Formats: sequence, C-alpha cells, structure tokens
Amino acid sequence: MAVVKNHSIDCARISIIIPTFNEATKIKQAIETTQPSTNVEVIVVDGGSTDDTLEIVKFLGVKVISSPTGRACQMNAGALIGSGEILLFLHADTLLPLGFDVMVRDALQQQGTVAGAFALQIDAPDWGLRLVEWGVNWRSHFLQMPYGDQAIFLTKRVFHKIGHFPELPIMEDFELMRRLRKIGRINLIPIPVITSARRWLKKGVLKTTLINQIIIIAFLFGVSPQRLACFYRRGKSSSKYPTSNRL
Repeated sequence: MAVVKNHSIDCARISIIIPTFNEATKIKQAIETTQPSTNVEVIVVDGGSTDDTLEIVKFLGVKVISSPTGRACQMNAGALIGSGEILLFLHADTLLPLGFDVMVRDALQQQGTVAGAFALQIDAPDWGLRLVEWGVNWRSHFLQMPYGDQAIFLTKRVFHKIGHFPELPIMEDFELMRRLRKIGRINLIPIPVITSARRWLKKGVLKTTLINQIIIIAFLFGVSPQRLACFYRRGKSSSKYPTSNRL
C-alpha cells in the first residue's frame, strides 16, 4: 500500500542534538556527516569538556550550549532549545549516512510510527563485531529496541508526550524505547550509521558484551541505575558516558 505523504513532516526541520564530553578526536567527523542536508540544525551540548572539543565545534559554526554532565541531561537540554519539529539524537562518535534527512522524514511518515533509528555498523574489522552488529540489528528490528548509538529520532511532539529522556546515569535510551514502544512502532532504517569500535576494543568484545548483558538484566530486576553506572565504570572504562551498544 502506498504511503500518503504528510507534507508537514516531509519538509519538517530536523534538530540534531549531539552531547559531548572530551570528544575532540571524534566530533568534527560526526558534525561533517550532518551535511549536505536540507532544513537541518546542529546543536552540540557540552558537559564540561577539558580538551579541544569546544574550540573545534565553534570553528565549525554550529550552535553550542553547556549543560551539567550526563548524556540524558545534555540531550534534554538540546531538545529544549531545538527549533525543529523532528529531533535526532547523535552520539559524538557516530556518523550519519548520506541522505539521512530524507530517510528520517520518510520513516516518520510510515503508518503507526512514533520514532525511528538506523541500523548499526561498527568501524573495525574484528569478526566479533560483526556478531555484535547482527545482534543489535536483530534486536532493533524484531524487538523494536534500538539504542542511542543508532541515532534515535522522533517528533518533538512525541518527545514531550513521553516525558523526555529519563535523567538516569545509565540506560536512559533503553527506558526511552520502552516508553515509545507502548504508544507505537519504532521504524528501523536499514541503512546504517557507523559508530566507533573504541568501547569494544578497549576491554575486548566478549567482556564488553558480557558487562552490557549483566547491566540490562540487573536493570530489569530493579537494580538502581546509580549502582549500575558505578559497576559499568569499574568494569569497563572511566568514561562519563556508559555505552549504548548493548546486545
């Protein structure tokens, strides 16, 4: 059945919100993938970077604001000032595909769709990461549960309706998706975003995946996000941002 175009979405402005904390090595490339595009604004929300992140972002001429550190808090701050009817949340180490703006608008016009995300590709040749990609894309399609590194997008109206990102130190994307699934369909665009392999390569694919699974199970059994964030950082890295790529 042909999709009837909703012209208000077909030409809607997209606000791309990028939370940053010491992302000087990644942010330039991420911002560059937001162009060429039509009717798109980029908002970088910095959580207190001490490297050259802010200098790079300002040189690129995109809008920059500051926020308390915390991915959920930063993304909510960006959404608050975004002028777009559509919000797209992009991690600083993730690259958008060419033509993403058309894909996003088309995806949101599919019947019953309340939000969407992209398939995932990881930028390293390790065979174990191909299994991670397969698992992420299977989960996203069949369980309707994409996570933050897949460039989640939705209309501002829906974002306000579900109450924004829950301001948790970890699992904010997981909880957002659980809320969205209750009110409609999550549309997975088969063209992938490309995300950095750094979090898997630091501790190894198997250990990283095991830690992620423990966190998901513990969260579902009611362990507090604060305790989970402490466990994650002890087990994996000192990053301010726990990863979103959980199988």
